[in-house]
Amino acid sequence: MQNINPLWTLLALPFFALYLIFERLFTKSSLSSIIGGVMGLFVGVITGFAISLPFSSIIYGSVYSIFCFVVIFISASSLCLVGATKGSSLSMSSIIKSFKGIEDSKESIILDTSAIIDGRVVDVANAEFLNGLLIIPQFVIQEIQHIADSPDAIRRMRGRRAIEILKKMQNMPKLTVKITEDDFKEIKEVDSKIIALARKIGAKIVTNDYNLQKIAQLQGIKALNVNELAKMLKTVVVPGEILNIYIVKEGKELNQGVAYLEDGTMVVIENGRSFIGRALEVEVTSVLQTTAGRMIFAKPKEE
Repeated sequence: MQNINPLWTLLALPFFALYLIFERLFTKSSLSSIIGGVMGLFVGVITGFAISLPFSSIIYGSVYSIFCFVVIFISASSLCLVGATKGSSLSMSSIIKSFKGIEDSKESIILDTSAIIDGRVVDVANAEFLNGLLIIPQFVIQEIQHIADSPDAIRRMRGRRAIEILKKMQNMPKLTVKITEDDFKEIKEVDSKIIALARKIGAKIVTNDYNLQKIAQLQGIKALNVNELAKMLKTVVVPGEILNIYIVKEGKELNQGVAYLEDGTMVVIENGRSFIGRALEVEVTSVLQTTAGRMIFAKPKEE
């Protein structure tokens, strides 16, 4: 059996190292893609050696060396590209866990700009209702930074609030947050990039954007809307139920008082104007569901 000339391997490895460097510079691949490519490269070289060895008894001399180089070249380049492609969907934590034999049961959840600005998703995740890896794309952070630098005072305030929420999320021990560099340069709109990323890594999307939610669902991607969750968690009341509320202002009609439940639901109290600024027990008379939300009508209990 002939020995494989190691010179071909020494020539092949720098070639692929240069390939990875140029891939990183010109396409701005993520770090996980580079790691996947390097792993594929070494596996490909070993595979090429293994494929070449059986031919050592039938191919001789320099022809065998050239044959080895071609086989290693094809094997290494193919597995390098496969590793770079597949590596983009991996995180360092998942790689470490796989080596340690730890199963990562957490699903990936992408947060969009609207969900971060809203902030309620942080409390939902911290209460462990969202049991997963929270992924924040770099292009979402860039959009938030753009909002924070807006000349409009309201948009600027919302952007700065979102930045504070991001810092808070990273410091919360119950949350696992990953900022991904994956980008889609050929796609201009952030919402479309989020959908592309979710499809690529098999993640859910959490948003406050109704249109983004519906478009994602049309494409077979799970999308959760924080506003829908809030509606589902509103306090359920029925006619005849007694509520203890605080009357804050007068209503539109004569002698009406207005109060609010903890979830923001408006309660209109007949003959409640005289109780403004006081806590009062009221009896629910009816519940009206409108496109704008829910409204409860009640009357003082003593009536």
